[in-house]
Amino acid sequence: MSSPTGPASGLPVRMPRPRQSGRHRRPEPAVAPEGAPALVLAVPGTPSAEARALGEEVISIARSELPGLDARIGYVDGEGAEYPNLQTVLAHAAEQRAARYQQALAAGVEATEPQGPVAVVVPLLAGPDNALMRRIRQAVVDSSAPAEVTDVLGPHPLLAEALHVRLSEAGLSRADRARLFTVATAADGIILATSGGEEAVQAAGITGMLLAARLAVPVLAAALDEPGAVAAIADQLRASGSGQLALAPYVIGPEAADGLLDAAVKEAGCAIAEPLGAYPAIGKLTLSNYMNALGIAPQQQMGASAR
Repeated sequence: MSSPTGPASGLPVRMPRPRQSGRHRRPEPAVAPEGAPALVLAVPGTPSAEARALGEEVISIARSELPGLDARIGYVDGEGAEYPNLQTVLAHAAEQRAARYQQALAAGVEATEPQGPVAVVVPLLAGPDNALMRRIRQAVVDSSAPAEVTDVLGPHPLLAEALHVRLSEAGLSRADRARLFTVATAADGIILATSGGEEAVQAAGITGMLLAARLAVPVLAAALDEPGAVAAIADQLRASGSGQLALAPYVIGPEAADGLLDAAVKEAGCAIAEPLGAYPAIGKLTLSNYMNALGIAPQQQMGASAR
């Protein structure tokens, strides 16, 4: 069971790799500054065991990249101790910071009253969703805790990589463009299905161009939450000569309402890959947004794989 302070005991947590010896050892990763604000992952959608496991895996990846990171999960539609909402998590973080300051004063330790954000809220969203972002920002206001909200995770080249991997896992694309063998089920047209309205479709189109460059097939974005949009894009691709389509969900998972992906597959009449889920890039981009918000320089620049 989760708590506002972090993962429950017994859940696996990625630990930093032991330091390598020798002149050619890799550089040590950055470490979270002492007293740094918490990273609060804002998980949208209906709270569930699956959403919690996904969120825990994402913050586990972030912790492995930044040892010492205080990372927590707040559910946009959460309620109770099992699935605490954002207001509860942020208020708890503020209470903990105030308590540490008071304890330091009581112990006679010279301490400066805490300033700045108590937390940085990172939405678990691949693309923009104005309705969800309004709710996340309102939750911050309602918590009365000083917190900063970052932008969503995409568009980004790492998300194009993640989509490519999910398609290859489903047997719908080559795993590596350099390999010249033929995948019998490989798609020659990709529908990039996203949620969040027209702005989300436009943003998905940017990642779609990067994916098209990787696969050398046309990629067009469509709105999951707009009736008939997926079918229209499927018709457009077929009219342009694509005979074997695939649907690539440009969603992490919890933000897509139940039934939307199933309905999209029926509309398009094609195979589907898995959502992005807890692909490693999701955790890395989550951490990148957090570090950018605080002005913490990463140890080395994060970029897309050259595959």
